[in-house]
Amino acid sequence: MEQIAFGTDNFAENPDPRVPCILLLDVSSSMTGEPIAQLNEGLKAYQQSLQADSLALKRVEVCVITFGQSVEVVTPFTIASQFTPPELVANGLTPMGTAVNKAIDELEARKSVYRENGIAYMRPWLFLISDGEPNDVGWESAAARSVAGEQAKSFAMFCVGVGSANLNTLKMFTIREPLRLKGLEFSRLFQWLSSSQQSASRSTPGEEVPLQNPATPDGWASIG
Repeated sequence: MEQIAFGTDNFAENPDPRVPCILLLDVSSSMTGEPIAQLNEGLKAYQQSLQADSLALKRVEVCVITFGQSVEVVTPFTIASQFTPPELVANGLTPMGTAVNKAIDELEARKSVYRENGIAYMRPWLFLISDGEPNDVGWESAAARSVAGEQAKSFAMFCVGVGSANLNTLKMFTIREPLRLKGLEFSRLFQWLSSSQQSASRSTPGEEVPLQNPATPDGWASIG
C-alpha cells in the first residue's frame, strides 16, 4: 500500500491527535531461541496491521524500549507510517525497574513535545512483556511510580507474562490484572494491540475506548 510520508515530528503537516504507546520488551537471556524469534515475528505482524489502517497510520506513535544486557530505546517515538520493527536479540539479565523508569521518562518528555506543539493525545499505553522477574536494584520504587502514574491517569500500564513469569510480581507494576500469554502467541497479541490502537485512533482525547477481552477461550491470554 502507499505510505503516507509524515515525519515523526512534522506536526504542521500532520496535526492529528496522537495515540502514543511504549513497548517495554524483555530481551534477557531466558528469551533466547523460539521466544525471541516469535517476539520478532509479532512485531512484524504489529507493523503490518497498523499500516493497513489509514487513520492509525498517522495517529499511532510507537516507542520500543528493551531490557536485557542494558536498557535501550531501540525505537524512539515514531509515527506508525514510518515504524520499522527492530530485530531483537536476547542477552543479559532483567533490569525491569530501570526500563519502567526509562519508559515513564520518555513518555513525559514526549507529552511535553505534544503540548509545545498544540497536539492533542489519547491516554498513552505502556505495554510490558516479560518472561522473568526484575533483578535490578530499586525496582520496587519503579513499580510504585508506575502504579502512581496509572492512578493519576497519566498512562495505562499493561503487563504480560510469558512462560513461567511471576504474575504476582508483574502485578506490582499495574493497577490492572496482569495477563499470561498463551504459549508464544506474540503475533495474536500484537494484532490485538494494533486493533485496540486503531479503535483509539478513532476516539477523541479523554474518551474511554472499550477493549476486546484478550482472555476469552479463543483469545491470546489467560489470567493467572
